[in-house]
Amino acid sequence: MLSLDYSDIKRILCELVLIVALGVVVGLSANVGLLQRVLSGQGVPLLSESETAERNDSYPEPVSLQQTKQLIADKAALIVDARIGELYEQGHLPHAVSLPLSEADRRLPELQAEVAPDRPILVYCNGYGCPDSFDLAMKLIAAGYRRVLVFEGGFPEWRDAGLPIEVTESGP
Repeated sequence: MLSLDYSDIKRILCELVLIVALGVVVGLSANVGLLQRVLSGQGVPLLSESETAERNDSYPEPVSLQQTKQLIADKAALIVDARIGELYEQGHLPHAVSLPLSEADRRLPELQAEVAPDRPILVYCNGYGCPDSFDLAMKLIAAGYRRVLVFEGGFPEWRDAGLPIEVTESGP
């Protein structure tokens, strides 16, 4: 049968208090910067500012139908249709240029010569099931464009909202 006298319990409690106190001191010293941010009301950042900036530069920003309408109305971005040329000719968003994903590698130098890297570029294709707009956006980011947007609803969402569509006449 286990028997503890009062001096054993007192020793165990002292060791427990010492271990907890040591853990608190080590934890606070390792997280002093984080603790200062919390106490000053700045909150806890999930990513550092440099990681956030890098992440923002690494992925295209998704935009809604309303944001796309505003960008087109303000002429605040180059609108790029990532669909194949035949679909572009049948109908596309106002002022859009055609740059199919399959032609991107060949035509990217031409685009870089005409469009500054700080100009926003909005890319779209055939809606949520179409990866071409995202893939083209990633190529644009890799080419040095800093603000690349993707309209994920693409041409179907634009058309289904009853918004104006431009048609390109092909050939004689």
